[in-house]
Amino acid sequence: MAGAAGPATGSGAAGGDGDDSLYPIAVLIDELRNEDVQLRLNSIKKLSTIALALGVERTRTELLPFLTDTIYDEDEVLLALAEQLGNFTGLVGGPDFAHCLLPPLESLATVEETVVRDKAVESLRQISQEHTPVALEAHFVPLVKRLASGDWFTSRTSACGLFSVCYPRASVAVKGEIRQYFRSLCSDDTPMVRRAAASKLGEFAKVLELDSVKSEIVPLFTNLASDEQDSVRLLAVEACVSIAQLLSQEDIEALVMPTLRQAAEDKSWRVRYMVADKFSELQKAVGPKITLNDLIPAFQNLLKDCEAEVRAAAAHKVKELCENLPMEGRETIIMNQILPYIKELVSDTNQHVKSALASVIMGLSTILGKENTIEHLLPLFLAQLKDECPEVRLNIISNLDCVNEVIGIRQLSQSLLPAIVELAEDAKWRVRLAIIEYMPLLAGQLGVEFFDEKLNSLCMAWLVDHVYAIREAATNNLMKLVQKFGTEWAQNTIVPKVLVMANDPNYLHRMTTLFCINALSEACGQEITTKQMLPIVLKMAGDQVANVRFNVAKSLQKIGPILDTDALQEEVKPVLQKLGQDEDMDVKYFAQEAISAMAQRLRKLDFPVKDSEEPSAPGPDKNHFLRPREPGEDTGKVLPLISRHKETEWLAWLPRRQ
Repeated sequence: MAGAAGPATGSGAAGGDGDDSLYPIAVLIDELRNEDVQLRLNSIKKLSTIALALGVERTRTELLPFLTDTIYDEDEVLLALAEQLGNFTGLVGGPDFAHCLLPPLESLATVEETVVRDKAVESLRQISQEHTPVALEAHFVPLVKRLASGDWFTSRTSACGLFSVCYPRASVAVKGEIRQYFRSLCSDDTPMVRRAAASKLGEFAKVLELDSVKSEIVPLFTNLASDEQDSVRLLAVEACVSIAQLLSQEDIEALVMPTLRQAAEDKSWRVRYMVADKFSELQKAVGPKITLNDLIPAFQNLLKDCEAEVRAAAAHKVKELCENLPMEGRETIIMNQILPYIKELVSDTNQHVKSALASVIMGLSTILGKENTIEHLLPLFLAQLKDECPEVRLNIISNLDCVNEVIGIRQLSQSLLPAIVELAEDAKWRVRLAIIEYMPLLAGQLGVEFFDEKLNSLCMAWLVDHVYAIREAATNNLMKLVQKFGTEWAQNTIVPKVLVMANDPNYLHRMTTLFCINALSEACGQEITTKQMLPIVLKMAGDQVANVRFNVAKSLQKIGPILDTDALQEEVKPVLQKLGQDEDMDVKYFAQEAISAMAQRLRKLDFPVKDSEEPSAPGPDKNHFLRPREPGEDTGKVLPLISRHKETEWLAWLPRRQ
């Protein structure tokens, strides 16, 4: 990078004068010139420390000029510099000297990289508040004028963000000049500048006098909303919200609405999208009367727009629109003017539109009441629950509590639950997986009695699903249900059904029992684990399948901290010792792992751990291969080699080698 000569050009200069106080600035200069970007970046991040070492006077007279002259660097370094300078006022002597920070920030506000300019403008806005009114007109306003009249569009775009912070404290004469500069930027030849002006139009309008808003800002808004560039027109829509908030109903109708109607029917879908996206804010800004007369028809058009992105944005706003309608006549307006269009979107061809609607439509039930929900909304919910798109179905399921509060659980079960059960048994395993993940949420909404009656059997059926991902999710689901419904429910309802699976002919199902015990033990507590679960685990230590036996060892390691010392001494200890001598290498290894993990506690019980039982860290065994899968077994990639010193949960599901 190009570096200007600084106040001290190296550590030798400092040493020659015998003044060690020059050393920090010498280090800074050296690092700023270093070819390593990271070193330069680190030096910039230490500017506050350097400034403190130099003192306020030398920071103003040496450090800042040096930084101003050396702004030719990587964007990352310049970004850090722009951020640092925003907090530098106290390091240059306080508000009276805040103007000293303007030159380097002015240079940063003209660079090509957008993020650097934005950060420089942010720092300038921050510093402007620390100027006195006199200093503001003497130093800050001239900076804004220079940027606004710069040859490069980069400086003019940066200027757009500074007008609103200096205008309120300027004198009347200067205010007129500031407005003139802003008008000039709104009609700039460069689209990027007009975009920047349009993005700051609403912010600038808020600090202007009402007469100036009507006479100057509204014409600018109208022109920008008719700009040839759609990227400018869509930003004018955003400014419309701020402008409408400042005007009376009559002025809004006369000055703003013609332009807003035009934007809602703009030839560019991006502009219409912005109208849909800002619809709730526009609705609040223009008031209920104009909403009913103008915005409702415009919203209807947006809901049936030819572009899916526009329809999706409008669908997202359905609930907010309905909530913001005046209470008087709200139900009639929704039923007659909004609901017919919603019904069409339920069967829209685009999944993003349907998903957006599904995320908000349930909220209409609280607005329309029980009768309308049962008659008009429930058929829509049912159709969406059967939609082929998983996200649509999940958005409905995740908001069932809204409907439950309005129509009650019995009505909900009769209408929607059959569809949920159908999804839970879907042939596509990813659909089943999605339903499992929402089951705890459903359980909380439906209550324990209803859950046991309608959904408990589903949760248990998932434990013996032929897809591992479903079994794993079902195991985690049980743990969440126990946390929600309590240990007594688990002891009476879940644990007995899980333990029965320990005798299943399929070894995969027997291992599922162990995984369930691992998940449930902590939630159920010591008593249930010791009395009901532990005996089953110990019994399974004699299973003929080695996969089951080494998962017994892992389960004992998992539930060990929950068990009391008597159980560990009298029941767990002998089983682990026996498994530690198993003929299968995996079983032996995991048994020794369990012994090692519980060693500290077992020593207190005088647990004899022989040297031969201490776990080693064996490397991969080249003869340790897996046999091919048998027909009907779980599909999936069979790894050619297992490194036994790594405990992997999926290992337990692989078929055993010969």
